[in-house]
Amino acid sequence: MNELLKQNINKHVQFSASELEEFCKYFQLKTFKKKEHLLKQGDVCKFEGFVLNGCFRIFTLDQKGSDNTLYFAARDWWLMDNDSFMHQNPSHLNMQALEDSEVLMISRTDKLMLYEKLPIVEKLFRVMSQKALVAWQRRLIRNHCETAKERYQNFLSTYPSIASKITDKQMASYLGITHEFLSKIKKQ
Repeated sequence: MNELLKQNINKHVQFSASELEEFCKYFQLKTFKKKEHLLKQGDVCKFEGFVLNGCFRIFTLDQKGSDNTLYFAARDWWLMDNDSFMHQNPSHLNMQALEDSEVLMISRTDKLMLYEKLPIVEKLFRVMSQKALVAWQRRLIRNHCETAKERYQNFLSTYPSIASKITDKQMASYLGITHEFLSKIKKQ
């Protein structure tokens, strides 16, 4: 169960075997059924999760009830609401399972305690945060500089395993276009 988590951690920072074991013991396995929420808009995010199996959609709902997909988290991805987690304020995000899923979750309390107990944990999450910021920056640039068709093709080539798990409506929401416009792109 923890092997995938250990492999993921070692891609970012090299822990000693004892540090890795200590870190991993604070994670709890949770299962989610398809369409079940891991986090609902308005709730406070008290966890960070690592996806073992399955796929989640992270999205917001606007005042009209329209959803806007920020990202997807599949196997070997991390998920949380940074703003809500850090400040303990109500989340603007929804995290919903797109299929039956398994997540290793660590509480905010345990994560903060591990920062003190194992300083390398703080380095791990700093490095991961920097990589996530780069990915968000690249996505923002693509959203401003590429056509919808280019963004669609980029998503398919970058995340083929996720593309096979989501609906066209979810894809359109992620790309920031209408479902109808996505249909036109796919026909070309």
